[in-house]
Amino acid sequence: MSERSPLDSFKSVLSGAARAISRDMEVDVAFTADTPHMLGKTIKVPTPGRALPADQVALARGFADANALKMRHHNAALHGRAAPAEAMARSVYDAVEQARVEAIGARAMEGVRANLGAALDLRLKSDAITRARSMEEVPMATAVALMVRERLTGQTPPAVAEKGMAMIRDWIEDKAGGDLDALALAIDDQRAYQQLTTSLLEHLALVDADEPAEPTDESGEDEEDSAESQQDEGDSGEEQSGDSDAEVETRGQEMEGQTDESEGEYRDDTDSMSDEGDADMGDEGMMPVRPNRPMGDLPPGFDYKAYTTAHDEIIEATELCDTDELIRLRGFLDQQMASLQGAVTKLANRLQRRLMAQQSRSWDFDQEEGLLDAARLARIVIDPTRSLSYKIERDTEFRDTVVTLLIDNSGSMRGRPISIAAISADIMARTLERCGVKTEILGFTTRAWKGGQSREDWLAAGRPPMPGRLNDLRHIIYKKADEPWRRARNSLGLMMREGLLKENIDGEALLWAHNRLIGRAEERRILMVISDGAPVDDSTLSVNSGVYLERHLRQVIEWIETRSPVQLVAIGIGHDVTRYYRRAVTIMDAEQLGGTMVEQLAGLFDED
Repeated sequence: MSERSPLDSFKSVLSGAARAISRDMEVDVAFTADTPHMLGKTIKVPTPGRALPADQVALARGFADANALKMRHHNAALHGRAAPAEAMARSVYDAVEQARVEAIGARAMEGVRANLGAALDLRLKSDAITRARSMEEVPMATAVALMVRERLTGQTPPAVAEKGMAMIRDWIEDKAGGDLDALALAIDDQRAYQQLTTSLLEHLALVDADEPAEPTDESGEDEEDSAESQQDEGDSGEEQSGDSDAEVETRGQEMEGQTDESEGEYRDDTDSMSDEGDADMGDEGMMPVRPNRPMGDLPPGFDYKAYTTAHDEIIEATELCDTDELIRLRGFLDQQMASLQGAVTKLANRLQRRLMAQQSRSWDFDQEEGLLDAARLARIVIDPTRSLSYKIERDTEFRDTVVTLLIDNSGSMRGRPISIAAISADIMARTLERCGVKTEILGFTTRAWKGGQSREDWLAAGRPPMPGRLNDLRHIIYKKADEPWRRARNSLGLMMREGLLKENIDGEALLWAHNRLIGRAEERRILMVISDGAPVDDSTLSVNSGVYLERHLRQVIEWIETRSPVQLVAIGIGHDVTRYYRRAVTIMDAEQLGGTMVEQLAGLFDED
C-alpha cells in the first residue's frame, strides 16, 4: 500500500476535528479549488498547497472548524425567524450570531481559541476595515462583530484592525455599549441572545424600534434542540479542549480561521479584486457582503448612476467557458435533473396542453361557401330543397409571444437554488419551444468581488464621494430568443460553475433584459425574474447609501409596470419579492421553483 500524502493526512485530521466539534459522525471535510462552502454535512475548504503553507492551512482549518461549531451551536430556523428584512441590519445580525457561535468554542477549547484568532488576522487583511480613512468607510458588520468577540472572549481586535476600530468604537459604545455587555450573559441561549441583538440593532438605528423583536414562534422544538446542544457544551468542554490541543499538536499547526456570515467566505489577502478573465472565476472564495454602515435614505432628487461602464460586459455563455468544460458542466446539470425531471416535466406538459388548447382551431358553420360540411349532408337527404352547408376554419386568436427568463447569478444562489433555476429554465425553454413560444434565458452577476476594475479606477481618481455603482457588470446570454434549445442546452451548464456566481445589481439587469424584449417584434412580451434577495454589491454600498441599489431597483420596476408593454413577473426564493413587484410570488423552498414558474406563466397566458 502506498504511503498517504500529507494532504490526505491533513484532510483526515480536519474531518476528525469537525466531527468531534460538531458531535456528528456524518460530518466530512473535502478540498475544493473553487469557492469554499457547505453542502449538507460536507464542509468544502480551500485546498492548501502540497507543502501545507501555514496561512493556507489556517484558512482550511478555520473554515472547517468554524462551520463545525456552527453546526453544533446554531439553530438556522430560529435564527431566520428573528432576522431583520433590511440588508444592512441583516449583515450585523448575522455577524453577531457568528461571533456567539465561535465564542462558545473559543471559551471551551484553548487550541480552537488560538487558531480562530490567527485565522481572523489573515482574513482581516482583505477587509475594508484595514483601508478605512473615516468612520463612514468602516464596515459596520466587521466592527460590531469584533466588539462582540471582545466582550464574549476577552480577546481584543487584531492589530490590523486597530486603526479602523478607533474611528468607530466610541460611537458604537455610546449607542449600544449596554447591549454589548448584556450579550455575554446570554451566550448559551440563542433566543435570548437574538432578542438582545435586535435591541442592539435598534440602538444603532439599523432597524426601527417599533418593529417586533421576534416573530411569533409556532413551535418551540427548534429552540429546545438548540438549547439542548448548547447545554451539552458544559459537560464536555474540558474534554473537547484536550482533544483540540492534541489535534493541534498532531497537525503541527496553530492557526485556524473562521467564516463570518456577514462577510462571506475567505478572500484573498490583497485589496485588488480586478477581473482577470476566466481565470478568476474559481479563485475568490467569497460571498456577497451586505451593506455595512448606517445611512439615511437618499435625497428626493435621487439619480442613479454608474461610476464607469468601461469594464461592463454582455457576454454569451460560450465565451466564458470552452466547449469541453461546458459539456462537463452540462453533464453535471443532467445528473442534478434526475430527481426533478419527472415532477417538473409533468408540470411543463400541463402548461403545454393549456397553451396548445388556446392555439387550437375552431369552425364557423352554415356558411355560404368554404368546405363542405359532411356532418350536415343528412339534412339534404331528408329535405332535398335545403341548400348545401359549408364551414370555414377560423384560427383562435393567440398572440405571438416571447418569454425572457432573467436568473440571478449571485453568490447567494450557490448550491441547490442555482441548480434548480437552471433545470427549470431548461425545461421551460423546451416546453415553450414546442408551443411556438420563443424563450430567452439570461443571467446577471458581476465580473469581480468588491468592485473589480471600476473600484480600481475610483481609487486612482482619489475616491470621489458618492460615485454611484462601483462594480463591473457581467450580463450573460445563455440562450437567445431565436436560438433553438438544442443549440443552447450546453450553455445552461455554465450556471454550475461555482466561481461564476458573485454579486447582484438587479436594477440594471432588469433594464438590460427589458430593453432586449422591447426590441422584439412579438405582440406579447413577458419578463420573468428569478432571484433570492435584494440587490447587493459591497463595493457600491460601502461608499453610497445603504439603499442605493434597492432604490434604483424599485424605480426600474415601477417604470416597467406602469409605462412599459412588457409583462413583468417575479419569483423570490426565500426572499419576499412582493414588496418590489406587483405580480410576484415568494417560495421558501427552491424545490417549488419549477411548479411556480409553470403556474405563473400559465396565469399570464390565460389572461385576455
